[in-house]
Amino acid sequence: MRVRTTKLDNGITIISDNMEHLESASLGVWAKSGSRSENEDEHGISHVLEHMAFKGTKTRSARDIVEAIENVGGDLNAATSIEYTSYFARVLKEDVGLACDTLTDILQNSSFEESELKREKQVIVQEIGASHDDPEDQAYDLFSYAVYGNQAIGRPILGSVESVNGFTSNKIRSYLDRNYVGDNMIVAAAGNVDHDELAKNIEGNFSSITKSGEPTPKKATYIGGDKRHISEHEQAHVLIGMEGKAYNSDGYYAAQILAKILGGGMSSRLFQEVREKRGLCYSVYSFHWSFADNGVFGVAANTGAEQVAELVPVIIDELKKATQNIDEEEVVRVRSQFRAGLLMSLESPTQRVSQLARQQILWGRHIPMAETVERINRISALRVKEIALDIIGNAKLSVTGVGPVQEMPDYDKIVGYLKS
Repeated sequence: MRVRTTKLDNGITIISDNMEHLESASLGVWAKSGSRSENEDEHGISHVLEHMAFKGTKTRSARDIVEAIENVGGDLNAATSIEYTSYFARVLKEDVGLACDTLTDILQNSSFEESELKREKQVIVQEIGASHDDPEDQAYDLFSYAVYGNQAIGRPILGSVESVNGFTSNKIRSYLDRNYVGDNMIVAAAGNVDHDELAKNIEGNFSSITKSGEPTPKKATYIGGDKRHISEHEQAHVLIGMEGKAYNSDGYYAAQILAKILGGGMSSRLFQEVREKRGLCYSVYSFHWSFADNGVFGVAANTGAEQVAELVPVIIDELKKATQNIDEEEVVRVRSQFRAGLLMSLESPTQRVSQLARQQILWGRHIPMAETVERINRISALRVKEIALDIIGNAKLSVTGVGPVQEMPDYDKIVGYLKS
């Protein structure tokens, strides 16, 4: 079996997919700690920690860290999401040990010097400002707040200017010690990598990691509501959502297929009706965000101020139609799209390593491709219609508009469209 898994005594899980025909490997450390793990006074600290991890350790300067990987032609990066934070590298096969040493060093021995933290706060404040200048980013932040309110899962990952400026080195260390523990950490690799050597390296370099710490974040509760911001941008950014399905729920795959049928490509219902037939917008798509214990199903569209009043009821009408009729032909087409996307992802070690880590985080094990394809192939048109009725039929809506949305129907009217 090519995919192998090892669990160390301190709780860290190591999983690898050997692609010995490649000359490179992608590997990284995933911590099951993202923005929803933050207390209210820690808003944005996961993202600050991700930045500060690269700003120097007991033995390496910030420049030493990046040069260690870039000097051998590799790439080093990191990302913060709602439910996990990842630190990853891609290197040639002979440099896997170097990548391991670098990644484990920045997560165990970061110095978090106050002078570096002060400079990096300025960088992150600029990042927050750039996000506020982008109406689409602003729309998604407002949408998350409409969906979840002031729960951690609904707050912007970047934090606020006030919260970021309030962080100290000690506060970051405290958050790191509480959340970056063995039971919360996965080391994943894909490409030309020897699993036994990887496990030995990680066991030696991560020996100081304790096994357990912070309990599981509080269960997310869908709230729903209406959030709008009128601005002078050219485009109106509209999002309409409802409660979706968690990763481990029975309806997860059916909800994913429903999202693709409605707005997953140029052949989707929303694209054909809203853009091709009516010309109401340039961009329209649907999505299904899943988390460990909750989910959000939604539609997003960008349009002009003159079209927004007409656009919204058309979107609602397409949502209603999905509760009444789902064609088997549509389901077969989307299942084929899923299968093609999954198989194409196998060709990239970077895609594979992310897939391995996410599966371990969400399901606690590697899920073979054949098993995933079989689950998807079991989904029928009847099952997708049942999920549509469940998600859309009795939905409590979350509505967001950013830009010239003065003519966008009010919340009660949009709810009325859905119930009529």
